[in-house]
Amino acid sequence: MLILVRHGQSEANAAGLLVGRTDSALTELGRRQAAAIGEVLAAAPERPLQLLTSPLVRARHTAEIIARRLGSPLTPQVEDRLIELDYGELDGQRPADLSRGVWAGWRSDSSWRPPGGETLPELHDRLDPLWASLAPEAAAGDVIAVTHVSPTKAAVAWVLGAGPELSWRLSLGVASITRISFSGPSPALVTFGETGHLLGC
Repeated sequence: MLILVRHGQSEANAAGLLVGRTDSALTELGRRQAAAIGEVLAAAPERPLQLLTSPLVRARHTAEIIARRLGSPLTPQVEDRLIELDYGELDGQRPADLSRGVWAGWRSDSSWRPPGGETLPELHDRLDPLWASLAPEAAAGDVIAVTHVSPTKAAVAWVLGAGPELSWRLSLGVASITRISFSGPSPALVTFGETGHLLGC
C-alpha cells in the first residue's frame, strides 16, 4: 500500500496563505495532527517498509513525528520529487488577494503557469515516474510518503487515469491520509483524504 500523508497544519496554512516551495513550520495543532497520523499508522499490523518525505520543513517535521510514533527504526528519507507545486510569485499570497482573472484562469486551464512557477502538467511529469517506481515495494508492504496537496492529487489522477484538470475537482485537508493499493493487476484508490484520526486534535 502507498500511504500518502499531507503534512500537518503549517503557519502559512493557519494564516490562509498559498504556500508552495516556501518553508513554513508546523503550528502546535500541526504537531498534534502529525502525532495523530503516527498513532493511526502505528496501529497497522505490519511496520511500513519505507518512510519518504518532501524536503520542505512542514513535511519533514510531520514525517519525523510519525516515525517517533511508529516506534520503528525507520528514518524519514527525503524524496525531492514529493515537493509541493511551485507557485512562483503567488507563493505566500492570500487567494482572496489574487485578481479574479488570475484565479479563474488558473482553475480553468491546467497548463496555466503561475509567474515564475510550475504548471500542473509539469508536476505530473515529475511525479508519475515516482509512483510507478514505488509500485513493487508498495505491493509488498506499506510505503508512507509525506507530501503536500498537489502531489497527492497528482497521485490520485495517475491512479484513475485522469489528467491534471482533475486537481481542481478534489479537496484535500491538511494532515489527511490517502491510500493506494498495488495488490492487484493495476493500482487502485482505496481511500482519499481520510481525516477521522484528527477528531481528538
